[in-house]
Amino acid sequence: MAAGAVVLALMLRFDPGSVGFYTCTVALAAVWAAGAFLAGPVHLGRTGRAPGRRPLLVPFSIGLGLIALFVAGGLVVREVPFLEPLDQAVRHVVAFTGDGVAPGLVVVTAVAGICEELFFRGALYDAVHRHPVLVTAAVYVVATAATGNIMLAFAAALLGVVTGLQRRATGGVLAGCITHVTWSVGMLFILPMLFPST
Repeated sequence: MAAGAVVLALMLRFDPGSVGFYTCTVALAAVWAAGAFLAGPVHLGRTGRAPGRRPLLVPFSIGLGLIALFVAGGLVVREVPFLEPLDQAVRHVVAFTGDGVAPGLVVVTAVAGICEELFFRGALYDAVHRHPVLVTAAVYVVATAATGNIMLAFAAALLGVVTGLQRRATGGVLAGCITHVTWSVGMLFILPMLFPST
């Protein structure tokens, strides 16, 4: 986890769209994926008692619900004057979309989300024997806090709890991966509209 936190801290110090930014993003995904698969088998999970039924539609819907929640929160942060420090934290993240959302950014965002779920709600969840939902969410927040961005840490807290509950309900990482990718790719397109560059 320490290696992932270090790479994450470096990632947002590169210019948006730079080779260094993309390199760090891919390296971070590789760290999380390697940690997950080295720890043992990764289970996809299932819906109900049928062994072949995978959770698909519900996690996607949860991802859309998270997008709506974050849009509402974003509007509050943008419009309330005393929340300007939070507004600036969001704008710092939005700056990484540059002048538009490049296809490469969509791909690395999706891959990063999947790899985070493989590690945090896969390997780490399996290793925690008491309160795995809260513990994995807390560790995810600590790792994300390495960016120095309070809004990313807040997002990690909420997303970590939601995907942790999905892991507990389904027994695997697929639901969390779908929710995480839906939310992160959706926010990638929506945040620049909510927080346009000035």
